[in-house]
Amino acid sequence: MSVLPDSLAGWIVVAVLLFWFVGAYNRLVRSRAAVLQAYATLDAALRKQLDFVQASITASLPQQDASSPGPSSSVAPLQAATTQLATVLGATRLHPLDPGAMAALATALQVLINAWQRQHPDAVTVFDADGTLSRPAPLLPPGAGYGTDAALPGAFEPMAWPEPSASAEIARSQFNAAVGQYNAAIVQFPALLVAWLVRLHPAAPLL
Repeated sequence: MSVLPDSLAGWIVVAVLLFWFVGAYNRLVRSRAAVLQAYATLDAALRKQLDFVQASITASLPQQDASSPGPSSSVAPLQAATTQLATVLGATRLHPLDPGAMAALATALQVLINAWQRQHPDAVTVFDADGTLSRPAPLLPPGAGYGTDAALPGAFEPMAWPEPSASAEIARSQFNAAVGQYNAAIVQFPALLVAWLVRLHPAAPLL
């Protein structure tokens, strides 16, 4: 018994289903590509933050003799956090859609920011998602918001970046928005059937 349709109407149904599948798949692929492109921008912004912190560490190191080649104890935690973030960032770059990798990146980034705040309590700045300067960042306990927007549904708490530039917060906001659109697309019916067939999984924002 043939599985092929034996009537014109059957072929029309098959053609419509095929065109729908291709269209839905292309939309999901474009949404996924938007996430990857947004992450590439975010990755560049985070590497710029790392370069800024590393340059600050290098400038603050006292002249050392050959018997003490390592960093001084005052900047050692910041140097360790910088090294850790660079390692995690390299791993996340290979799998930016993996929620586990993004969670590790968020943790390493927060460790760096906390170490920077302890070393330079007056040299941290908060920007809103649109790049507007919010205010110099106070030293707040973990989980405390920087403003009322953090409590709004779907809003992300702005980070206190070492380098006084809005590029990192803008890139983070754009990446999180792209992730939200992608995740919404792959769970909508009937596109979720296509996502299941081609094994597309939800991504995670950088919190």
